[in-house]
Amino acid sequence: MNFEDKIRELKIELPEAKAPVGSYVATKIVGKLLYVSGQISIDANGELIKGKVGKNLTTDEAYKAAERCGLSIIAQVKNACDGDLSKIKSCIKLTGFVNSTEDYIEQPKVINGASDLIASVFGDAGMHTRAAVSTNSLPLGVSVEVDAIFEIN
Repeated sequence: MNFEDKIRELKIELPEAKAPVGSYVATKIVGKLLYVSGQISIDANGELIKGKVGKNLTTDEAYKAAERCGLSIIAQVKNACDGDLSKIKSCIKLTGFVNSTEDYIEQPKVINGASDLIASVFGDAGMHTRAAVSTNSLPLGVSVEVDAIFEIN
């Protein structure tokens, strides 16, 4: 099964690949590596998912926010590959940032939202290395941000 078929099977609706709001690019291809800039937590209605995990959001709510970041990553990847996800050879790494309280320790569970989504769409090619990091603030007050590195054909 190809990745597009898997997206349909999972009934996933990818969001629009948003243009960056700063002095950077959304994606960059260097050799066979595709770098995806950090994607912030935005819900299906285009609203920012804001708040501090451990205070305003539960781990489960933050997991869903990270999943939304994963959807945006896939949208950016598809856009960078001119709509052809068959160009993806593997996901190499995700780095997840969680806007969380000082005593919050479940960052890996939160970033599993993005990791699980990437693995469900790309199968073995979606298995990646990862970092899950706590931070005291993220742009626009969002709860989660995730960036990615993919290998392309």
